Amino acid sequence: MKPTKLVIMILIYPLIITLVSVGIYFTYPTITGLNIKRIEVVKEAFIKDSSEMNTVYHVALNSINHSTLVKAVQAAELENSLVNAGPLTVFAPTNNAFSKLPQSALEDLLKKENKEKLAFILQHHVTPGNYSRELIKKFNKLGQASNEYVLVEVKGSDVYVGESKIISSFSASNGTVHIVDKVLLPE
Repeated sequence: MKPTKLVIMILIYPLIITLVSVGIYFTYPTITGLNIKRIEVVKEAFIKDSSEMNTVYHVALNSINHSTLVKAVQAAELENSLVNAGPLTVFAPTNNAFSKLPQSALEDLLKKENKEKLAFILQHHVTPGNYSRELIKKFNKLGQASNEYVLVEVKGSDVYVGESKIISSFSASNGTVHIVDKVLLPE
């Protein structure tokens, strides 16, 4: 790498990370040779990398069975974490899984004053790293982004994470999404 490109990279990357982390979103041009991609501002308050439209967030966003999860992610303002970060393994409860919670509890969690509690519960559905269903089978427990653990159990050909059965799995550009039949509630 040429010294000029290294200096540009050292100066630009921290600036981009800082601006994004404090919530300033912008569009900047690609810098040839540094593999910096064009980033666009999107109305929903998350950054969309035009070449990465298959993130773990987009998998849920494009699923009619995950509208409650998407609503919760937006209420907790975690879209950026699921679009930009990675690799991630997300255990995505279906709308049916959310319907098993008391309606008043879900409505309460979606209130602005409960944003931190909701974020904690949603982080309990995320494992840093990219874990396939087959790889998960090799563990007794997984460390979650909530700084807690979920137990893993294999029953025949079924895999359970924190008592939630993995129904199906999808690869995303920044990880894997496992569709689960229950909401994972921290202890």
